[in-house]
Amino acid sequence: MTITIYNTLTREKEVFKPIEENKVRMYVCGPTVYNYIHIGNARPAIVFDTVRRYFEYKGFQVDYVLNFTDVDDKIINAANELGEAVPDVANRFIEAYLNDVEALGVKQATWNPRVTETMDDIITFIQSLIDKGYAYEVDGDVYFKPRSFADYGKLSHQSIDELRSGARIQVGEKKEDPLDFALWKKAKDGEIAWDSPWGQGRPGWHIECSAMAKKYLGETIDIHAGGQDLTFPHHENEIAQSESMNEKSFANYWMHNGYINIDNEKMSKSLGNFVLTKDIIAQHDPQVIRFFMLSVHYRHPINFTEELLQGAKNSLDRVKNAYSNLEHRKQASMNADKMASDWMETIAGLKQQFEEAMDDDFNTANAVAVLFDMTKEANRYLEQEHTSVHVIEAFQENMEALLDVLGIQLEQEEELLDADIEALLEERREARKNRNFTRADEIRDNLREKNIILEDTPQGTRWKRADNES
Repeated sequence: MTITIYNTLTREKEVFKPIEENKVRMYVCGPTVYNYIHIGNARPAIVFDTVRRYFEYKGFQVDYVLNFTDVDDKIINAANELGEAVPDVANRFIEAYLNDVEALGVKQATWNPRVTETMDDIITFIQSLIDKGYAYEVDGDVYFKPRSFADYGKLSHQSIDELRSGARIQVGEKKEDPLDFALWKKAKDGEIAWDSPWGQGRPGWHIECSAMAKKYLGETIDIHAGGQDLTFPHHENEIAQSESMNEKSFANYWMHNGYINIDNEKMSKSLGNFVLTKDIIAQHDPQVIRFFMLSVHYRHPINFTEELLQGAKNSLDRVKNAYSNLEHRKQASMNADKMASDWMETIAGLKQQFEEAMDDDFNTANAVAVLFDMTKEANRYLEQEHTSVHVIEAFQENMEALLDVLGIQLEQEEELLDADIEALLEERREARKNRNFTRADEIRDNLREKNIILEDTPQGTRWKRADNES
């Protein structure tokens, strides 16, 4: 089955046709590194990492670019407030970003270009736009003219007159038209700056992505992605710059993920519900956070609550417990099963359903539902008196592969031996005898997490594995 993508540009699902066979050129807008990222920034990191993983699962080579904006008004302001140099602030928060997304299971990008390392390319790009008549310089500032680009507004589906009605010229700007936007900003006294044909300054926000995408992926790329809030003006302006410069389509498919709400309210600093990723990671298993993010289709808004996060943890635990039960039963299984072919067909059918969900615009919500079905089937198989090593390994291999697409890793805990369990039971008996019920309950809970169920009887405490009595 072919992969279809909802293209923001056309507002339709389209069959994915790569520029180059078996290769995907993908650009994702990264953060402006002036602070720690919030969970709204974490969502596109997780979503588009999953898109990348699925392409790789299907056999594509993915050239994946995620940029860092490491010079910007916000970074300069933060540096001034902290009394630090701009590069020091940027470096610290780039490291923090990479630590956060690594914890969330995000693979390292093929390239992580920075604005400050791409300055020559940006300056060359701007000069070419001036030479072609799409941009102009005024007293050290350079502006792009959207009215010179006939298709301006095609991504956000707005007419240029509608856009102009909300545009304003700020104090100190010398634009010819309120819609014109900055490609280069003249440096203020004491600001970090670079030499250019128009004097010392630094790039505007939009030009950097056009220059970096071209440098690392070429004049036309397969997929450009980011948060829904970037559709206008950032991505609209990227299209105008790149297509004016290169005289060809910039990106064939545009993907945008939905917003995050906190307890049914849009996340914002003014509402006091602004949640940093590092704080959530400190409180919850990052794999649970990732699993929760993927439980909703990427284009839909997602509501972030403690209750829903706990639900995601319980769901992921069920999957992991099923895998552990398979591992335990495998040791006592036979090499053959007369019903093995039927179960193999069931597993293959579930794998196909998973792929169909992901082929349909990367519908992780439906893919997760299929994973739950596979978990149920695995547990149902283990209810049989006789099981086959081949079927168990097929369940495990497919669960591992599908979870890897979702960026979830199954970490195998070392299984407790019977002697270890008996030693813990003896410790628990002593704890109960000494009325140390806290420790007794702690041992019970720890054993339950390892699929060891305790039963206190008049004859003493008995134990059993979740799928096999002893």
